[in-house]
Amino acid sequence: MPRTVKSAEERRLEIIQTSERLFQKTGYASTSVDAIIKEMGVAKGTFYYYFKSKEEVLEAIVEHTLDQIVVMAEQVADDPSLDALSKMRMLLSNSHIGDEDMEDVVELLHAPGNRELHELNNIQTVLRLSPIFAKIVEQGNQENVFNVDRPLATMQFLLTGSQFLLDGGLFTFGKDEHLERLLVTQEIVEKALGAQSGTFAFMTKEMLIDE
Repeated sequence: MPRTVKSAEERRLEIIQTSERLFQKTGYASTSVDAIIKEMGVAKGTFYYYFKSKEEVLEAIVEHTLDQIVVMAEQVADDPSLDALSKMRMLLSNSHIGDEDMEDVVELLHAPGNRELHELNNIQTVLRLSPIFAKIVEQGNQENVFNVDRPLATMQFLLTGSQFLLDGGLFTFGKDEHLERLLVTQEIVEKALGAQSGTFAFMTKEMLIDE
């Protein structure tokens, strides 16, 4: 039976996916490079051809996950059938882009020793998603549901604040404290975008239902 030869891109992606699966199953700290290559059935040299260390693989996992989120966000933002408020609901609700897709990766980033990578991920999230949100804000300006003079700078400020304050790995807020800050975030977003009060109530609706 002929040996399957994979392209460099396919092999690199296989290492990323295998590593992520093992990190989630046994924990990042407990997963060695030897465990990764054993799971894949390849030589150690194959791993080190693509990555210098386990830490570099984690960085690639974060980048790969963010790439997927950006693609999904762009699809929503570019959908001509959706108005600006519908796009915001899809991107910011707890059930869509961000929470579910990043949950496992964020858990890895919260591990001791990964703080620098965690901060880098937060920065890249803001830089890559803010232009997409800014495009939606510009659409909302045209639809008269928003009133924002500087869409990009405004969204960078809002995303940076929410990424930092609402990140469970940085602050140890209880459920009630977290809800209070979500409510304040909702108010700030509405005022910053010039939206009517209650426009972004969906941001806290799911948590209020669970109360």
